[in-house]
Amino acid sequence: MSKFKPEIFRAYDIRGVYGVDLSEDLAKAIGLAYGTMLGNRGRVVVGRDVRLSGEALASATAEGLAEAGCDVMDVGLVTTPMSYFAVVHLEADGGIQVTASHNPPEWNGFKLIKKGGETLSAGAGMEELRDMVLQGRFRKGERRGKIEKIDILESYVEFITSKVEIERPLKIAIDYSNGAAAISFPKIAERVGLKIEALNNVPDGRFPGHPPEPREDTLKDLQDLVVKTRADFGAGFDGDGDRVVFVDDKGRILSGDIALAIFVKHLDKKGKVIFDVSSSSALREVIVEEGCEPIEMRVGRAFLLNAVRELNAVMGGEKSDHFYFPELWGFDDACYAVLKMAEILIKSGKKLSELVDEIPHYPSIPITTFTCPDELKTKVVEQIAKHYESLGVKVSRIDGVKAYFDDGWVLIRPSNTMPQIKMTAEAKTEKRLKEIVDEAKKLITENIEEAKLNK
Repeated sequence: MSKFKPEIFRAYDIRGVYGVDLSEDLAKAIGLAYGTMLGNRGRVVVGRDVRLSGEALASATAEGLAEAGCDVMDVGLVTTPMSYFAVVHLEADGGIQVTASHNPPEWNGFKLIKKGGETLSAGAGMEELRDMVLQGRFRKGERRGKIEKIDILESYVEFITSKVEIERPLKIAIDYSNGAAAISFPKIAERVGLKIEALNNVPDGRFPGHPPEPREDTLKDLQDLVVKTRADFGAGFDGDGDRVVFVDDKGRILSGDIALAIFVKHLDKKGKVIFDVSSSSALREVIVEEGCEPIEMRVGRAFLLNAVRELNAVMGGEKSDHFYFPELWGFDDACYAVLKMAEILIKSGKKLSELVDEIPHYPSIPITTFTCPDELKTKVVEQIAKHYESLGVKVSRIDGVKAYFDDGWVLIRPSNTMPQIKMTAEAKTEKRLKEIVDEAKKLITENIEEAKLNK
C-alpha cells in the first residue's frame, strides 16, 4: 500500500494539508514521476506561491525532477499565471507550480503544466501521474539535471503591459489578499500609470488579512475602500493570482459571469465565447446580442483553457472569476484581467457601475457548499440527477446535474478540489428562486445522509 493518499489527486491538480496529506517525500515523488512522464529529459519550470510550506515543497519537487534527469528552471515566488507564462516564454517542456490557490493557509498543492501551458487533468495525464506516484513507478535519469534560478518578473511585466492601451491613469483599489499578486501587480500598475490604493499588499503565507479567497465576506474592506477613495473600481486577488473579483465604483461586488459579460460587450472581434455551466442566463443573452456564439462547458481551468484554444474562442470565463484570454495563449490571469477592465473603462468613457447596469439581472444565489466525503460526492449528485429526471425535468450532465425549469435552473455538482458538493441557482423571481433552492438543499442533505448510512 502506498504511503501517499490517492484522494489528493483531483480533477486538475493535487491538493491537501501540509504535514497531513502532503510532504517533501510526496513532492520529490511528484517531481520524479513527472520527469519520467517527460522521458527523463527536458527543461521544467518550478514556481511557488506565498504559502509557508511552499519553499520546502518546491525545493523537493525540483530535486525529484533533477534526479529524473530534467533541468529545472526555478522561478521562485510567482503567481500561477506567471508559471504558465514561464513555460511558454522559456520554451520549457513542462512546469510545476506549488500552490493551493484559494485554500486555507495549512493547505498546499501542485499544478502540473504541460509544454505550451495546458495542465494535467482528469483524462489528460493526471491518472498516469497518480499511479506512478502511488506505485513508485518512476525512473531516475542517466544524468542528474541542473537546478537554475531564473527571474522572469521583468519579462512577464513587459509581456502583459504590451497587450493593453492605458491612455490615462485610473484609480484602482486592490486587495492583494497577502498573496503572490503583490509581487507582480505593483510593477505592472507602475508601468502603465495606474494609481493604486492597496490592502493586504505584503506577501505572507499566513494570510493575516483574511483567507486567500476573494468573496463577499472577505471583500468588505475593499468595498469600503473603493467608496471612501472614490476609486474607479476595485479588484480582489486570490492567493495565487489566477482569480480576481471586481468591485464597481458604487462598492458592489460583481460575480464572474457578469464581469465576463462586460468583457464580451467590449470585444474587438466576434466569435465563440466559452463559459461554465454555473453562469447566469444573462451572460448567454449578452453573448448572443453581441453577435458571438455561446459555448457552455463544465467547470475547471483545464476544460475552459482547452476549449478556448481548440475552438479559437475570442474569450472565456468562469463564474468563479477566472478569465481566459486568447492573446495570452488562452491563459487565465487576474493581473491581466484588471488591466483589460481598466482599458474598457477608459475606451468606453463609462463608469463600471454603468456597465454593470447594462447587463440583465436575474435573482440568484452565490455558490453554496455542502460537506460530503470525496468518495461519496459523485454518487450523491448522480442520485439527485435521477430524481429530477424521474420528475420529467430537463437535465444537463455536462458537469454534475443542471436542472432546467421554465422560470429558472439549479446546478448541483461535486467540487473538483474539496470534499464538497456545490450548488447554485437562478430564477426569474425571488419567490421562485427560494422554491428551487429549498427543494435542492433538501435533496442534497437527504442524499448525503443516505449515502453515509449506506457506505
